[in-house]
Amino acid sequence: METNQQEHVELLIIGSGPAGYTAAIYAARANLKPVLYQGIQPGGQLTITTEVENYPGYPEGIQGPEMMVDFEKQATRMGADIRFGLATSVDFSSKPFKVTIDESKLITADAVIIATGASAKWLGMPSEQRLNGSGVSACAVCDGFFFRGKEVAIVGAGDTAAEEALYLSKMCTNVHMIVRRHEMRASKVMQDRVLKTSNIIVYWNTETQEVLGENKVEAVRLLNTAKQEETTVPVSAFFVAIGHQPNSDIFKNYVEMDEQGYIVTVPGTSRTNIEGVFACGDVQDKIYRQAVTAAGSGCIAALDAERYLSALGH
Repeated sequence: METNQQEHVELLIIGSGPAGYTAAIYAARANLKPVLYQGIQPGGQLTITTEVENYPGYPEGIQGPEMMVDFEKQATRMGADIRFGLATSVDFSSKPFKVTIDESKLITADAVIIATGASAKWLGMPSEQRLNGSGVSACAVCDGFFFRGKEVAIVGAGDTAAEEALYLSKMCTNVHMIVRRHEMRASKVMQDRVLKTSNIIVYWNTETQEVLGENKVEAVRLLNTAKQEETTVPVSAFFVAIGHQPNSDIFKNYVEMDEQGYIVTVPGTSRTNIEGVFACGDVQDKIYRQAVTAAGSGCIAALDAERYLSALGH
């Protein structure tokens, strides 16, 4: 691969959600002169979230994209070098680490913080994307609150779907849970809880045909594949809980991951199996996946990177 540009930095941060920006704020304050590349979706998943009400310090709530602009401004004010660009390949086999941006620029770095996040998996219906943020959501914990006292639907059959259905059942009148097969993948204990909850209605052998509504979710059209019967269920929200895909592919030859592709970090730290490479946010967290936990792990990564670099004499 020919690169027409090359640059060396002390600390490179890849990704620009709450984790990446928080890491940049802490690293800049520690005078590590961090360079952050924003990636394909500057601001990360929060840019497709409308109202954020559960992040501390915003008593009136805030729009997700606006909050990420605030994070970016703060990182810039502290001295972080924020750039638009996508990391397209890495070589962590020797130091300094090599990261190629947009397949053309080579960055060498003494330390790297991976904050590339995860992307929600979608069913792939046009209506799902059109109404995303207007009643369609991939996070019940983030958005369920806005549909208190309403009928909602959730699609999925794993532990996350079961957990989110139970969460929604505490605030919504009925939760219509759409399961594609005749059984769930969720653990037995989670299945039992779902089936014992009177306001969770499970639709077995059922596929979502379409989310209905012009400017907001009004109903969902379902197909029972065993009986070949269509039904339309009036709902105010449609939650997709079929999993997330960590954005970790470019690191797979070097960094240890679990079977789903989440980066494995030493418990209680952001350290990966490669000394000098750290990971934070949703690319290594499949359990909590909240803006505030991502920001906290970004802080941890910056402090870990600072300790690592100061031990090298930086």
